[in-house]
Amino acid sequence: MSNAPRSALTPWYRGLTGYHWFVFAVASAAWFFDCLDQRLFSLARIPALKTLMTDASPGAIQAAGKEVTAIFLIGWGIGGIVFGALGDRFGRAKMLTTTVLLYSVCTGLTFFSHTWIDFALLRMLTGLGVGGVFGLAVALVAETVPDHSRTGALGMLQVLSAGGNISAGLIKMLIDHLEAAGTITAGAGWRWAFLVGVLPALLVVLIQKYLRETDPWLKLKAAGRLPTGGFFAPYLGLLSEKRWRKNLLAGAVIASTGVVAYWGIGEYGVDLQRNVFQTYYQNLGLPPAEIQARLSRAINISYTLSMLGAAIGMWVFTKVAQHLGRRPAFALGFSLAMVVTVMVYWKMKSPADGYWMLPLMTSCQSAMFAGFAIYLPELFPSRLRSTGTSFCYNLGRFAAAIGSFFSATLATEVYGKFGSPLMERYSAMTMCAIFLFGLLILPFAPETKGKPLPED
Repeated sequence: MSNAPRSALTPWYRGLTGYHWFVFAVASAAWFFDCLDQRLFSLARIPALKTLMTDASPGAIQAAGKEVTAIFLIGWGIGGIVFGALGDRFGRAKMLTTTVLLYSVCTGLTFFSHTWIDFALLRMLTGLGVGGVFGLAVALVAETVPDHSRTGALGMLQVLSAGGNISAGLIKMLIDHLEAAGTITAGAGWRWAFLVGVLPALLVVLIQKYLRETDPWLKLKAAGRLPTGGFFAPYLGLLSEKRWRKNLLAGAVIASTGVVAYWGIGEYGVDLQRNVFQTYYQNLGLPPAEIQARLSRAINISYTLSMLGAAIGMWVFTKVAQHLGRRPAFALGFSLAMVVTVMVYWKMKSPADGYWMLPLMTSCQSAMFAGFAIYLPELFPSRLRSTGTSFCYNLGRFAAAIGSFFSATLATEVYGKFGSPLMERYSAMTMCAIFLFGLLILPFAPETKGKPLPED
């Protein structure tokens, strides 16, 4: 036992200083509110489009929901690529402040949307800020806490992000209650949900006053070794060196697999359950008002259980990555997610199914996101860490945007003859082939378990 590595003997939180905890809390809060914003969008997307597209058919609204999601993901990808590079050049703390302010203000402005076009534009601008947070937050934590704490801290950062998802569900329940009581105008609840998203702006005050740049970044700045030149200089640095180029490719494929699966397949589980649950209640012969009340309650319960499942999945992934390694954890995660996702879209037929199937699917799909927080910062040196991490994580947003458009095409053009919800089921099951890309790249990805962060 005395020869075992410290990471295996010491709890990740043992020995952390007050400032370590402060950095962890700030980064976790930034990502918490980021995830709150994402989930508010998922829950309010269809109600918003129903208000903004009054003459559209249900099928057109569902398709528009996928298109707006794709636009949001494009903004997300651009934001990640831009702010990742800026984080290496000008500091993680400065850019984290900027991204939090951007996504919170643009989310609040969504309250004032009048058409689906300005709604989509504001979601794209929000995506710029949302996309920048992840790479900056994980780089900040990875470079601040001791090596033995890194895996646990980064995994826990992702586990805590489920709190943002759960909070979004609770906010939606409260708004639904206020809308039913007449406190909020019927059909306007989605506007108030987005207005809540302005709260993270308060976090900026805390970040600006106390958060400082990491020691590795400050040492690089003092030595004049930060990326210089044009905006693309950090990316040229990654691509020009074989080691980092190989890591960039492996990290990008692994992250893109998980992101496409979550946003191109799992994201529409909410829409599928709405369709399935409503059909189930209609078949019971209930009056319309009772159907809507039961539908809202069932969706909220299912969503909350799903977010709890996400937290459990990320916690389990962190433990597997700590004990077995990063590559085995991803192999297990991708395999389980593929099988479970196909099963859920194939078999879910009632609220009772949704109460356990959707949490199981979300658990498996979300588990990999703990892996992204743990693994991606371990692939790159300090001078390129924010750039590399953000690029890998957010390249998947573009892929997910393409996947979202492709999924909409599959549903309407390929499987449209089967009608809803079969066309959504079949398109999602077809999209599950994406998990094979993640499995195929793993033999070429480096194993980083038990190793310090790489440097030049």
